[in-house]
Amino acid sequence: MRAVVFEEFGQAPAIRTVPDPRPAPEGVVIKLEATGICRSDWHGWMGHDPDIRLPHVPGHELAGTVVAVGRQVSRWKAGDRVTVPFVAGCGRCVECTSGNHQVCEHQFQPGFTAWGSFAEYVAIDFADTNLVRLPESMDFATAASLGCRFVTSFRAVVDQGRVTPGEWVAVHGCGGVGLSAIMIASAMGANVVAIDLTEEKLEFAKKIGAVATVNAATTPNVVKAVKQITNGGAHMSMDALGHPTTSFNSISNLRRRGRHVQVGLMLGDHAKAAVPMAKIIAFELEIRGSHGMQAFRYQAMMDMIATGKLKPEILVGRRMSLEEAPAALMAMDRFDGVGIGVVTRF
Repeated sequence: MRAVVFEEFGQAPAIRTVPDPRPAPEGVVIKLEATGICRSDWHGWMGHDPDIRLPHVPGHELAGTVVAVGRQVSRWKAGDRVTVPFVAGCGRCVECTSGNHQVCEHQFQPGFTAWGSFAEYVAIDFADTNLVRLPESMDFATAASLGCRFVTSFRAVVDQGRVTPGEWVAVHGCGGVGLSAIMIASAMGANVVAIDLTEEKLEFAKKIGAVATVNAATTPNVVKAVKQITNGGAHMSMDALGHPTTSFNSISNLRRRGRHVQVGLMLGDHAKAAVPMAKIIAFELEIRGSHGMQAFRYQAMMDMIATGKLKPEILVGRRMSLEEAPAALMAMDRFDGVGIGVVTRF
């Protein structure tokens, strides 16, 4: 099969011909119809993830059709249209048996712990626990765009952030994660403030539900601006970028007993970012992470998509070929364009 491969961290990936994958006893092989290009893939390419072994095929936001099934798989067959969370739980550890597959002790992550979806085919382990059936009405590009950024935002807003109607929500960073969070929080009845450095992304944020915006490039004090808009601070705030400044601002712009959810990855030089601990204590703030979403939780999100409350298809940006993926991957640190880039031609 053809795949995007990098042989050294930080060095340009290339299209190579590599062996086709085979399914593990509990796994399947999926023919890719679409795969998203995410900043997490960029982190992996840069060497920020200790699980990656070289040479490597990146890619973890995927949708396609099952073409081969392991002998222990009972729920899936060739021809099924599927997607999968980027964190696949083993289904047997303490975390999985408590329903927390997203922090599985033995998790499988395509594009990180194994070769990923920047290829014609990908092998996925623990299929019975993790595959999600796609409705016929959903196109593959939209399904792939759900795989990391949208589902992580759904869990961050709904489960971790516990957003309720009428609350103020601040979203720092209007990339794929941030825009997803804005749409979801708005659908939950919250009032969303979008923060970013570019007017193009802020204007798009308004179109999908943000009631106010803050341009961090031209605003001297982002925290003060958010507190003024929200009349005292956000009830829930999210760092959707993964940067010491956005994380610090997200915590600082909360009102008393507010909730911060960290979604943007803090890796490399940003792994030990400062936090306003005095305010966390004095205001009794709540700090949570959000790492993907369990396969069984997809149904609530899918129901909101089916009824039109969520429209992830409008977040799909550039569609490209596999040949264009290496350049797009290397450019992820520049945050160019609006929406989620998706490979749809293999």
